[in-house]
Amino acid sequence: MIRSMTGFGRAQSSVEGYDVTVEIKSVNHRYFDFSSRLPRGFGFLDEKLKSYLGENIARGKVECGVLLTATADDSACVRVNEPLAAGYVAAVNTLAQTYGLDSGFTALDLARLPDVLSVTRAEADEETVWNSVKPVVAAALDRFVAMREAEGAKLRDDVLSRAETILADVAFIEERSPETVKEYQARLLDKLHEVLADASVDENRVMTEAAIYADKVAVAEETVRLRSHIDQLRSMLAGAEPVGRKLDFLVQEMNREANTIGSKASDTEIARRVINIKAEIEKIREQIQNIE
Repeated sequence: MIRSMTGFGRAQSSVEGYDVTVEIKSVNHRYFDFSSRLPRGFGFLDEKLKSYLGENIARGKVECGVLLTATADDSACVRVNEPLAAGYVAAVNTLAQTYGLDSGFTALDLARLPDVLSVTRAEADEETVWNSVKPVVAAALDRFVAMREAEGAKLRDDVLSRAETILADVAFIEERSPETVKEYQARLLDKLHEVLADASVDENRVMTEAAIYADKVAVAEETVRLRSHIDQLRSMLAGAEPVGRKLDFLVQEMNREANTIGSKASDTEIARRVINIKAEIEKIREQIQNIE
């Protein structure tokens, strides 16, 4: 199924002593570009998240945020830096004695001074933490992918609609092109009759000139290739694999054929349809920039 490169997914759960919240979001990017936001001390999750999400996301600038809050005793230990605390107390007492002040210094005041207290926790087991986080990541990923697929369906429908518009213009050009040769031949005959008056006109010469003109303005090869490209476009959009890059190349080829038809066009109506085709191709190109 076609997916957009824009998506968002969020999941939250309590597992193995942690409240876990995971958010995944992405925007367009040529490749898979990953970054994470993790709590201090859990940086080891970055590579695991990148590997796990990379198996399910082909393209996009992806950011994954993880919030972990311990719900059970995490063996936190508060320690007092006694030499530093003693130094602070001595300094405060010196100030009080020197300047005749009442320090009013309390234990709480001391605890608030920098680096007097420190909190240490038992080092988290990486695999245990990852096994706790992974199910929540999977749930967020499911919602993320669902949003991408919903957006992708809209993109696919829009692109296919524009492809149908192009085919309608191609059909007009294929029908109109032979008529322009007949009209050229008729104009050429009228001009010769006007110039030569009563003299006879060489019909064979007129037919030869018309044939040369027909060869110059013939666009059958280009319209056939353009139809083939649109068939490929439909086939790619119906597949399950990421096709964003292939579609980008295919649209370049479609534009090339449209330019060639435009360069050969000597008829106002055909030229107008070519402009329409190129406009639709450009809109398709813009849309596929969002496809994974």
